[in-house]
Amino acid sequence: MSTPGAFDVKHRSRALTEGPERAAARAYLHGIGYSAEDLAKPIVGVAHSWIETMPCNFNNRVLAAKVKQGIRAAGGTPMELNTIAISDGITMGTSGMRASLVSRELIADSIELVASAHAFDALVTISGCDKTIPGTVMALARLNIPGLMLYGGSIKPGHYKGAEVTIQQVFEAVGAYASGKITEAELHELEEAASPGAGACGGQFTANTMAMAFEAMGISPAGSAMVPAEDGRKLELAVEVGELVMDVLRRGQRPSEIITKPALENAIAAVATSGGSTNGVLHLLAVAREMGVPLEIDEFEAISERTPLLCDLQPGGQYVATELYEAGGVPLVLSRLKQAGILNSDAPTVTGRTIGEHADEVVETDGQPVVRPLSDPIKATGGFAILRGNVAPEGCVVKLSGHERRKAVGPARVFEGEEAAMAAVLAHELKAGDIVVIRGEGPAGGPGMREMLSVTAAIVGEGLGEEVALITDGRFSGATRGFMVAHVAPEAVRGGPIAAIADGDTITVDADSGRLDVALSDEQIAARVAAYSQPPRADQHVDIAIQKYAKLVGSAAQGAVAR
Repeated sequence: MSTPGAFDVKHRSRALTEGPERAAARAYLHGIGYSAEDLAKPIVGVAHSWIETMPCNFNNRVLAAKVKQGIRAAGGTPMELNTIAISDGITMGTSGMRASLVSRELIADSIELVASAHAFDALVTISGCDKTIPGTVMALARLNIPGLMLYGGSIKPGHYKGAEVTIQQVFEAVGAYASGKITEAELHELEEAASPGAGACGGQFTANTMAMAFEAMGISPAGSAMVPAEDGRKLELAVEVGELVMDVLRRGQRPSEIITKPALENAIAAVATSGGSTNGVLHLLAVAREMGVPLEIDEFEAISERTPLLCDLQPGGQYVATELYEAGGVPLVLSRLKQAGILNSDAPTVTGRTIGEHADEVVETDGQPVVRPLSDPIKATGGFAILRGNVAPEGCVVKLSGHERRKAVGPARVFEGEEAAMAAVLAHELKAGDIVVIRGEGPAGGPGMREMLSVTAAIVGEGLGEEVALITDGRFSGATRGFMVAHVAPEAVRGGPIAAIADGDTITVDADSGRLDVALSDEQIAARVAAYSQPPRADQHVDIAIQKYAKLVGSAAQGAVAR
């Protein structure tokens, strides 16, 4: 650990702001309001993804102003910067969704470049949506300068016909409308009510999953993640984060001291016990690789297998992030993991205290129903499993929360791309017992590895969620529920056996045995893969821009960047 008081708080910015030869640089900065006194202090970057294309990051600028206030009060000089963001929910089901996963790399790249070029001494990143959260932490890992991440917070639930609703219900209502279960007027009323303000999606979808994971990892302050986006406490917290980063800087604590193997294991356990998004596998592997920490996909399986599912959170459960906050927040989840002997309690955090100490400080609301006691888990094991087999020799991820099925055997219904599958769902062409196969949606084949929420939600909305299974070399949204298998690797375009599957082939998905298989011989698979070529798409024009970054995303199951 770093020695308090021995760290040079201007360890990087001196080269930019001090000495006669830096007069021109200082002159530029004086012209936009920085005084000589400001430039004599440590320079702290405040990076965020404010954008007007979505609610998820819409509060980032407001939070940044408060973080800057805290930095100034604690003796630093803040410099604000912003980067891009892609809305998964808004682009879902369109070619724009191909930009989602690869935006993670661009977010990390842009923060890394600015912080490196401008010699920031420390860095606060503010994130709000699915890819900005891991992207900002990946930047912290690459830079390895004192810093931390503040999550912008979850949206409040909407209200429709006397019940709380989230965006999940809107996606599922599309299938309900297509099958005649609701009217177009009802669909419109629901869409008007479901997303009532700023903040990320309300369930334990990818944004809240990753926010919880990074608080469990210790790179976000304890108790910060579940504070809702529009709660007044979030603004107070932002000021405290600005003050905290100055403490982190004075201690000289770097992300490499936080993002360790034990901390990553804590993050994985948090995903497993909360029934979180399968995207947690992709993003935590990517962060581990950026930090140089060895981590394999099978380690996720081992941790999930020993971690009980305790959080009754949407999409598989009843409650949303604001209700988890009221119950006790992430510290309550950590407390349960510590009681179970699963939490690596000695792992340090950005507060200067261990994660176990923060778990002990939890204030649990009496009678809260959101996080079960260890004596009454929802399931004995976590919310996902890793499968292998002759369809996925490099692995894939199956979601197990929100349903009881652990095995499905049935005939394949094969679709080249999401649009073809969605058309079949809306035309009522699927039958109970079908195993839907969507291929050509991986990192290279997509390109960009789109999420399949539009299809999975429409299947559930049509009433087939308990009758149909689905496998894909693409991804799922954290809002996906049902017996769904994603990240099948290798992907079809890279010679993966998923390319060999044809309509009618018998597929077996078995979480108990950890297998995903098709009833074909090795010779049949090899011959079909050799004969396969991905059909051209009508929207090939989007590939040019997206392929520039899609090449950075590695194996679908591994989810790491190929740098």
